[in-house]
Amino acid sequence: MRILTASLLVPSKLNPEKQSSIYFYRTRRRSKKSINNSIVTVARLLEPAIFEASKLTVLFSGVDEGNHPGKLPRTYTFTHCDLTSKLTLTISQTINNSQLQGWHNRLQRDEVVAEWKKVKGKMSLHVHCHISGSHFLLDLCARLRYYIFCKELPVVLKAFIHGDGNLLQNYPELQNAPVWIYFNSNIQEFNKIECLGPLKEAASSNEVHGPHKEKTLPEPCQESCKCCFPSRSLIHGPTSISDRGL
Repeated sequence: MRILTASLLVPSKLNPEKQSSIYFYRTRRRSKKSINNSIVTVARLLEPAIFEASKLTVLFSGVDEGNHPGKLPRTYTFTHCDLTSKLTLTISQTINNSQLQGWHNRLQRDEVVAEWKKVKGKMSLHVHCHISGSHFLLDLCARLRYYIFCKELPVVLKAFIHGDGNLLQNYPELQNAPVWIYFNSNIQEFNKIECLGPLKEAASSNEVHGPHKEKTLPEPCQESCKCCFPSRSLIHGPTSISDRGL
């Protein structure tokens, strides 16, 4: 989603020891090119996010469209490749950690993971985004990452709906399930949870505009019951930050 790449456009420093006119001419040319690249990048960031189904690859592992997420665990692991613009969505019972490996994913941390939950008999979709906290580069561009995630989250939700379309056709009530977004960050300003409202409405929006009227995160029963599933979150580790101070 071009999150970290756009944040690392830093103008190169001039070497004062090199004073030749050729050097300065070449430096000016490089500077213009750098400026043009920056303008193009900024322009792309301002463009409306568009979902292209042809670029999405969907992988199923251990689940199918007949498995209601209120009875069998169901998670989404969504990644994006800047080099090919390809999108990959894995639908399975657990987060696909192998999809999150590799230097590119560890550096950019632009994955989105999600899980379906049934809390006191009501279904909801819980989506996690990693804003900052893994390394200092993410901390430096936390504000920009938060902005880009807010801008492109509807595209991610469209990918969920498209990739898991058969499930939503079999259980259309899931499209009315509220979507909860977990912005995970070591910076308090961006470490928050917001409700985007029903899935179908959140996916049709151009970007995340702020919390929905439903502001209270549903809490599962403290004791063993049949109205809450799964009993524990399927998302843990570096993807989520548990100490939110909320």
